[in-house]
Amino acid sequence: MEQQKAMQLLDHIRHNMESCIFGKKDEIAWLLTALVAGGHVLIEDVPGTGKTQLVKALARSIGGTFHRIQCNPDLLPTDITGVSIYHPKQEEFVFRPGPVMANLLLADEINRATTKTQSALLEAMEERHVSVDGVTYPLPQPFVLFATQNPIEFEGTYSLPEAQLDRFLMKISLGYPDEASEKRLVLEPGTTRAADQLTPAAEAADIVAIQQLAENVHLEGSVVDYLVGLIRGTRRHPAVLLGASPRASVALASCAKAYAFVNHRGYVLPDDIKATAPLVLGHRLHLRSEARMQGATTASVLQDVLRQLPVPVAMER
Repeated sequence: MEQQKAMQLLDHIRHNMESCIFGKKDEIAWLLTALVAGGHVLIEDVPGTGKTQLVKALARSIGGTFHRIQCNPDLLPTDITGVSIYHPKQEEFVFRPGPVMANLLLADEINRATTKTQSALLEAMEERHVSVDGVTYPLPQPFVLFATQNPIEFEGTYSLPEAQLDRFLMKISLGYPDEASEKRLVLEPGTTRAADQLTPAAEAADIVAIQQLAENVHLEGSVVDYLVGLIRGTRRHPAVLLGASPRASVALASCAKAYAFVNHRGYVLPDDIKATAPLVLGHRLHLRSEARMQGATTASVLQDVLRQLPVPVAMER
């Protein structure tokens, strides 16, 4: 696929989503960035802000399979991965695939599932396959998990394990719509169901080709130094107990490349690192309790590190 055609397809997907998701252009761009990077997204916000509709709009805008899991405390790991069932006629066990066998998987309210069930997603998220009864089954390509969750202070929620949090490329929050968008939702109530009627603007094979093109986006040496300087700065910051890992470095580079590609560029700018860093690193940093008590947040720590980091001004393309 040519680069120009790939960028046009992404624009079509974006416009498709914006036709039924109002006032969320930035959030749509972040979901497209994650899709291009092939990374998973955790969407955290209070109920009723449109988390599920946003993911459904993306799923309907591309071809391929889409499955949704409604998480709850009774959900079992096999309800996600699938199970082997004995078939009397064939006299053997037959694998019945679970909803994880999809191009786009929506795990709704993931933190209402128990930690054991949440951990069942780890293999799929990292290895792109699942193992059932000693047999490994590859997942379709592309495979991207979008998980929604309510804030952990809400009743009936469980904290996600740190190992699982680290598997999410980015964590975003939708927030409430602006006044104009909320008025439009009230006046046009049918738009809340419009995501179900969207027609695909691309196919699953197109997304795989776009992901391959995005991997070749140029990352100049000085920008790499800037990125690594940011990662290492989080480890030295006095407010941070546990800084960003090497996996976070790779994730930030991948996300910055995808973000540049979504914005019609074949090279990464320092501004791409700045824009994506809070979403990629925010859920990976663990602050000291005394720093949190003094009002420090991961966002303020990242701003502090970026403020002290020299920005490269000249790049070779």
